[in-house]
Amino acid sequence: MTWTPAIDNWIVATGVMAALACALPGNFLVLRRMSMMGDAITHAVLPGLAVAFLMTSSRGSVTMFVGAVLAGLLTTLFTQWVERFGRVDGNAAMGVVFTTLFAVGLILIVRSADHVDLDPSCVLYGSIEQAVLDTVRPFGIAMPRAFLTLLIVFAINAILFGVFYKEFKLSAFDPALATTLGINATVMHYLLMIVVAVTTVAAFEAVGSILVIAMLIVPPATARLLTDRLGVMILLSLVLGAASAGLGHVGAITVPSMIFPEVSDTTTAGVIAVVAGLLFVMALLLSPRHGVISRAVHRWQLNFHIVKQDVLGLVYRLEEHPGEHEQAVQRILQDAMDVRPMVSHWAIGRLVREGLLNRMGGDDVRLTETGREHATRLVRAHRLWETYLERHLDLPAGRLHPTAERFEHVTTETMAKRLADSTDRPAQDPHGRDIPR
Repeated sequence: MTWTPAIDNWIVATGVMAALACALPGNFLVLRRMSMMGDAITHAVLPGLAVAFLMTSSRGSVTMFVGAVLAGLLTTLFTQWVERFGRVDGNAAMGVVFTTLFAVGLILIVRSADHVDLDPSCVLYGSIEQAVLDTVRPFGIAMPRAFLTLLIVFAINAILFGVFYKEFKLSAFDPALATTLGINATVMHYLLMIVVAVTTVAAFEAVGSILVIAMLIVPPATARLLTDRLGVMILLSLVLGAASAGLGHVGAITVPSMIFPEVSDTTTAGVIAVVAGLLFVMALLLSPRHGVISRAVHRWQLNFHIVKQDVLGLVYRLEEHPGEHEQAVQRILQDAMDVRPMVSHWAIGRLVREGLLNRMGGDDVRLTETGREHATRLVRAHRLWETYLERHLDLPAGRLHPTAERFEHVTTETMAKRLADSTDRPAQDPHGRDIPR
């Protein structure tokens, strides 16, 4: 399908504006661990819309907003009531409330579909391609009505969260502290629910009730994986939401024909949600701090660092007893410490390159002066821990070594000094071995 600027540009602009409007309140839902509440309000406003249609037979924005706001507030109130008096988990309460209200809304829509101008599939799945055909001319500029509505909602949300940024932030992270500082956390909670309800209804015509939740939660959740700062998180969520909308429409008109030649395009709203999900998966895998791959790499690096320290400590102990140094270091690591031969080989090679070990021929290695300093600190920490555990915790002799081996890798100079002070600076550990100074 070819790109028609007069239509496709407005489709992208409308999708971007819907993503921006949804992402702002979505950040605070994610921070408050209330993502399910966003889903609940997104579905539960449906009976509010249906009742508004039945009462007025109009799709006027004011009528929809009022119905959505009332339904959203009722959802929040019912959820808290069920959780408090029904003594059930918060997520279970939300599940009960929003599924019930959503079902009621569907029944009302089906029953009234012949009498009012309401398309159930449009409410559920959105119709962004047709929404841009309904235009208005504010200030003499022709633009889709849905785009103008979302632009106004986004502007209101931006002003609201800009003015009350501190209040929303404190209420999200610590409601008790916010109350102590004079901020009514309950009022901020219900204000957020109103914003979510209004934003949801504004995005109905563009992306539908089922897909609003993707734009409300997925971009903020993706941004949360990329940063720990709220301001940066909000900016990233806006960028990711806009990118999802733009790439979603481009993908909707290009990708299907590549896979199925007989299909020219597909629903834009659905592909927007798919793109948002793909961006989330990429962040989940590749995020520098919270990504699955980066965390796996960090764990491997930490384990490798521990193996390097174990090699230094082992060589130090072998040099204390020259007769035992005939044994290969790698064989001892494999047999006694369950270290794979390849890992121990890499560790010894790295220590040689770092100037902490010298190869003496064959498998024999010796500590350099710098390596001896590192090994001395490590062995000293280990034997001080054994002494401390034996004196103060009364651990049996068989458990001293494995426990101290875990602590030695995280012992700082300050901690080692305190261990020595608390054990009267012993000369030997419980096994009779000298504690290096």
